[in-house]
Amino acid sequence: MDFLKMMKQAKDMQARMAGLQDELATIEVSGASGAGLVTVTVSGKGEMRSVKIDPSLLKPEDAEILEDLIVAAHRDAHAKAEAAIAAKMAELTGGLGLPAGFKLPF
Repeated sequence: MDFLKMMKQAKDMQARMAGLQDELATIEVSGASGAGLVTVTVSGKGEMRSVKIDPSLLKPEDAEILEDLIVAAHRDAHAKAEAAIAAKMAELTGGLGLPAGFKLPF
């Protein structure tokens, strides 16, 4: 691969990365726990956007269970967001021949 072609690819990649940053802010994924009793929605950047709790869990004696379910739902949503980001990155870097597992800085 010649140097000029590589520089052009790097410049194109930089422009696509900027677009991806904007797109990540718009992606929302939801994770659930407790058979759907708790649902958490996060952005592609990992920011929690919403929490939905089934009213049956709103009892003082169930507070610890509810806390655990919220954490589990957030973890599920975060994993889904990371998978969505990985898929977008694979699309973006597909033609560059980067080694498997190589992570570009965000």
